[in-house]
Amino acid sequence: MKGMKIFTAFMLFVLVLLSLIPVLHADNHSVYIIPVEAEVERGLQAFIDRGIEEAEEAEAGAIIFEIDTPGGFVDAADGIARLLQETSIPTIAFINQDALSAGVFLALNAEEIYMHPSARMGAAQVIDQSGNAAGDKADSAWRSSMANAAESSDRDPQFALAMSDASVDLPEYRAGEGELLTLRAGEAEQVGYSEGTVSSIEELLELKGLEDSELVYVNETFSESLARFLTNPVVVPILLSIAMLGLLLEMFTPGIGVPAFIGFTSLLLFFYGHLVAGLAGFESVILLFLGLGLMIAEFFVPGGVLGFLGIAAVLGSILLAGGDLQTTAVAVLIAMVAATLGMVILVKFFGKRLQLFKRIILLDSTDTKSGYVSTANRPELIGQLALTATELRPSGTIIFGDERIDAVSEGRYIGRGKNVKIIKVEGSRIVVRELEEKEEEE
Repeated sequence: MKGMKIFTAFMLFVLVLLSLIPVLHADNHSVYIIPVEAEVERGLQAFIDRGIEEAEEAEAGAIIFEIDTPGGFVDAADGIARLLQETSIPTIAFINQDALSAGVFLALNAEEIYMHPSARMGAAQVIDQSGNAAGDKADSAWRSSMANAAESSDRDPQFALAMSDASVDLPEYRAGEGELLTLRAGEAEQVGYSEGTVSSIEELLELKGLEDSELVYVNETFSESLARFLTNPVVVPILLSIAMLGLLLEMFTPGIGVPAFIGFTSLLLFFYGHLVAGLAGFESVILLFLGLGLMIAEFFVPGGVLGFLGIAAVLGSILLAGGDLQTTAVAVLIAMVAATLGMVILVKFFGKRLQLFKRIILLDSTDTKSGYVSTANRPELIGQLALTATELRPSGTIIFGDERIDAVSEGRYIGRGKNVKIIKVEGSRIVVRELEEKEEEE
């Protein structure tokens, strides 16, 4: 009897545990959907970092990265790849359109890959900021990263190398000789670069047995979208160029205000984007305002030292906020060149039309009509007779009445005390000719 009570109590305990399992299962099996769209850059990295943190806090059962990207920048792709590798939550890449260049690198760092029937993956050669193939050093490092990413998920690295190196021989999967490898959905599944082909996330969830999971879509906030735009390596040099040009104009035309406002606004947008993207810390902002304070102090304490320190502090804050020193340094150099050229163009072609340049450009014409006369023009002297006070070799001095006048001969020598006739007046240049004896008698 006693044994029967123990058995009954044990069975009730088991039933309670079994009733709790669905609840525990539901808590741990929400699925987070994180889109990977447009260019791969540092702003996207900050967004994905937030999405993974939210999934980890919720103890999600899986994260699906919905990929459609033409690629992007290697430094950002490396950072995102590390995020995928470090999370303990199972990661799945669903390529719904294109995973090219840095996009395929991210997909290879997920634990599993699924593709839409019309999707593609590949074409992963490193391109520099000029749009050309990168140098051998960068190219070699990128090929190594691609191969390592493939091997980390037990995939044949030969196909990853063919995606990043046109010289790798895989003729049956290439459209033409010398082209980078791009795999379609069926080909990727055939060579083991995809676990399956599905038409939608819902079909993927059903295939993985996650159809009853709670779906949590991670969307970009407005500030994150703005930060992605402001931290784009194409936008950064434009912002810095506008900032530098505005500050230069304000330095040469103090008191206007508008160029300074535009310059400071562009500079603040640069720092705002990098702060939201997690690339800049508040130390860079403090250094920025310190530099601006020193530059303002230069107007009241002449000498140049404070101004030089201020400029150095502002440039240092920009480099510190940029995240990647080399990329930011290139952007700063581009901005300096663009601002200098912009200043020259504005002064040369629009200086007389724009009122803001009136303090550094002489807008009035120094002609006779405006009252500017360097020397008196004396056409009434033509035909008058004079006497040479000095020898003319060919320049010298003549006497006309009681007045001594500088003059030149037609080119020949004229001695002192000779009678001459004024034959031409060109501003301050008075030309004379020696009189012949016949002319003197007349």
